[in-house]
Amino acid sequence: MAFKENYEKACTDVLAELQKTMNSIDPASLERLVEEILTADQVFFVGVGRVMLALQCVCKRLAHLGIKAHYVGEITEPAITKKDLLIVGSGSGGSLFPLGIAKKARVAVDCKIVHIGSNPNSEMKDICDFMVRIPVRTKFYLEDEIDSCQPMTSLFEQSVLLLGDVLAKMIIEDRKLDMKALWKYHANLE
Repeated sequence: MAFKENYEKACTDVLAELQKTMNSIDPASLERLVEEILTADQVFFVGVGRVMLALQCVCKRLAHLGIKAHYVGEITEPAITKKDLLIVGSGSGGSLFPLGIAKKARVAVDCKIVHIGSNPNSEMKDICDFMVRIPVRTKFYLEDEIDSCQPMTSLFEQSVLLLGDVLAKMIIEDRKLDMKALWKYHANLE
């Protein structure tokens, strides 16, 4: 197969997986997530690896909407309080650092905690207030996970990023925010 045809097939396969995945996320959990984001004083994110990168993009996008959003570990991270929301991204729900941060937030602050992940039976289920499940392939290969032609957990990380942008679009529309006015929140020293 020529490169062009191989590329087109790979694009079709990846986009089909993303469409199937986005359609499989429970809208009620997303509605609750948006409500928690909009009622929290501040929103904090934590994850590791490629999930961390996707969450950092979501964090930045929420900041562009005027929401006080922070990534756990950033140099200017403020204190989290009971009035805040912690969003924990971990497909498996067992990644050491996000799990440890969630435990600390529950015990020390008792803020709202949401797990965005794939494994509904992880240790995270006993810590978080609720889960937004993206039911895609994890390292556990659970029976009800959406399979992927992509390496490891690429589909999860892509879905986290797309989900953040979709929810941002919905918040913009719901709040009737002026898209041009959002630039006031964008970095201007670049």
